[in-house]
Amino acid sequence: MQYIAPIAIGFLYALLMSFVREPHRRRLNAMMVAGAGAAYLSGGGLGGWEFAFTALVTYVAFRGLESWTWIGIGWLLHTAWDVVHHLRGEPIIPFAHTSSLGCAICDPVIALWCLRGGPSLLALARNRRGRRPSESDADVSRGTPSPTRG
Repeated sequence: MQYIAPIAIGFLYALLMSFVREPHRRRLNAMMVAGAGAAYLSGGGLGGWEFAFTALVTYVAFRGLESWTWIGIGWLLHTAWDVVHHLRGEPIIPFAHTSSLGCAICDPVIALWCLRGGPSLLALARNRRGRRPSESDADVSRGTPSPTRG
């Protein structure tokens, strides 16, 4: 459960963000990754490096206001910072020893969603349910042209 719950939380995050329309979804996610970048400041487990990391993620989040790729990079940076904190025994939640490990598992799920452009999972589910691929769609996905009809 220690490994499954963080993955589920990452998917839940993407699902809840699907209720926010673009371009607000992208901008809100840029703010979220900026906040995540400052999450360790109160614990200060890595001293002055916490400030340097927060400055870096703030820059990345600023770039993310206009780019999903930068937001994904921000979540991957936060993943790395989570791993460092977990290995040093300085968890994000002081009384939950494996909280940084959980965050390090959850964040890449969110990062992958962001690197795919932060699509609405609700819209993707609707499109899959409501539309069956036609024969010509199958040909296109295989890279072969469909025969012309005339």
